[in-house]
Amino acid sequence: MISINILFPVLNEHKRLENGIENTVRYLTEYTTSHSDVDYVCTILDNGSDDDTPDIGKALEEKHPGVVKYVRIEQRGVGIAFKTGVLQNSADIVGYMDIDLSTDINTLGHAIELFQSNSSLEYINGTRFAKGSKTIGRKWYRKITSAGLVFLLRNALKMKCTDGICGFTFIRKDVAEKLVKEAGEDKGWFYMIELLLRAERAGTNILDLPVTFTENYDTTVNVKKTIKNYIINIRRLRKVFKAEDKHDKKDRP
Repeated sequence: MISINILFPVLNEHKRLENGIENTVRYLTEYTTSHSDVDYVCTILDNGSDDDTPDIGKALEEKHPGVVKYVRIEQRGVGIAFKTGVLQNSADIVGYMDIDLSTDINTLGHAIELFQSNSSLEYINGTRFAKGSKTIGRKWYRKITSAGLVFLLRNALKMKCTDGICGFTFIRKDVAEKLVKEAGEDKGWFYMIELLLRAERAGTNILDLPVTFTENYDTTVNVKKTIKNYIINIRRLRKVFKAEDKHDKKDRP
């Protein structure tokens, strides 16, 4: 038996929340019909919505008892939402997907099977840029900004994976708990990038999994603000890693 907790960090997502959860529950209900050894829960992590997202989330929890869980977090940011979800998690596998299901939902079933068939696999990192990946509807400027981020992460922080933040990440429970305790205090999207980088530095068994990704331009993400945050945090994390490496080197006999 294997259990999985799919985290959905949301902020003012009243337009997409119901559709995203219903489609995921529908898919997993069908999937577990033929995979009876899989148990699942979808956790809505509402980090500070001030629209009717809370009402929709609570209604979905009532409609799908034991399958959908609604959690209210007063602080905003994907990082704090993910950290909260991991620390409250009791499933064998925990991870997150974007509520718009930009990553093909069938990837979820594939990920579960990969964890089941390989007990040494600890971390699945969805990627839009590896061989076998497919992106749909991605405009040229998004390609440039994404390529630029990957370039910076590889050169400044020695990232090995081909994508830093696809919106599809799943990790074994004990590894996820260890990583969130080590990660910094960034509350935004960069928290997920730091998690991946720390996993790489720790020698975690990571699968860089090619996905089919459909670009969504109806988003609540502030692209310019996010890019600025990335640059600031890349500089910060570079200093942090250098200090940690220096400390580790000093402690070696």
